[in-house]
Amino acid sequence: MQIDRRTILAGSAVLGLSACMRVTSAEPKATPLPNADVAALEAKSGGRLGAFILDTASGKATGHRIDERFGMCSTFKLALAAAVLVRADKGLLDLETPLAYTAADMVPNSPVTRENLAKGAMTIGAMAEATQKTSDNAAANLIIKHLGGPGAVTRIFRDWGDPATRLDRYETEMNNVPPGEVRDTTTPEAFARTVTKLLTTDAILTPASRERLIQWMVDTNTGTKRIRAGLPASWRSGDKTGTASSDNYNSKINDVAIFWPPARPPVIAAAYYEADGKYDETRDVDQAVLAEVGRIAAAQAVEWHGGLD
Repeated sequence: MQIDRRTILAGSAVLGLSACMRVTSAEPKATPLPNADVAALEAKSGGRLGAFILDTASGKATGHRIDERFGMCSTFKLALAAAVLVRADKGLLDLETPLAYTAADMVPNSPVTRENLAKGAMTIGAMAEATQKTSDNAAANLIIKHLGGPGAVTRIFRDWGDPATRLDRYETEMNNVPPGEVRDTTTPEAFARTVTKLLTTDAILTPASRERLIQWMVDTNTGTKRIRAGLPASWRSGDKTGTASSDNYNSKINDVAIFWPPARPPVIAAAYYEADGKYDETRDVDQAVLAEVGRIAAAQAVEWHGGLD
């Protein structure tokens, strides 16, 4: 079924390449359809793959293992950065407030906080940006503590209407999610719908904070081999990755992205992949699985819109 281009443009103003076409109320919903291409990709990869792809214009959605739990890894930091901006919008915190820290707060993969360690503090706004753009673990932990701990962050997700996403531990322990573990997990559908509310509606963030968060995602370069690698190079996109590689559990390679087909409202894609084994470092072959999810999502977007002209 083709979507009338005039209908799309009548419902959303085209704000240019640097702007998002926004839905001003809760996103429309349609029954998600199983995605045979993602299922075939999972079978080929040998791992466990969950994905949810959502067209924010029509509410049409598709995916695979959409309501199964997966370890979030650092994808949660997108929502954590949003939580900081929400509180700033409400006057509950000032983005310029400095958060003090010491060497005792340092954990692996904390590039921005480590660079500023000698200063002894960073503003909470700068920490939120570092959490999204570089996946800075120390910054994330300091923000979680400032917000009241993992349980308080989970309550924020519930306040947003997310029934599944939960944060239980700090970095880097929260990446230890063996089979059957529910702590620090989400489902592809739950997280994708939360991201849709954050980035394409007025339900949670103000327009200025929404655009700031989107720009942080666009500026993020940790996922260049994941979902965004499967999209046409001319399409604007942004993402937040999550990764866990260890000898103790199967490697996890995750990504959550927003992308804009030409002159169309954005599409949200969330992909959570558990590789077929335990690896000490991230492998390109596993990231390529998420790049293929990006290609599937791009093709699906074209189909939903009856072609792009």
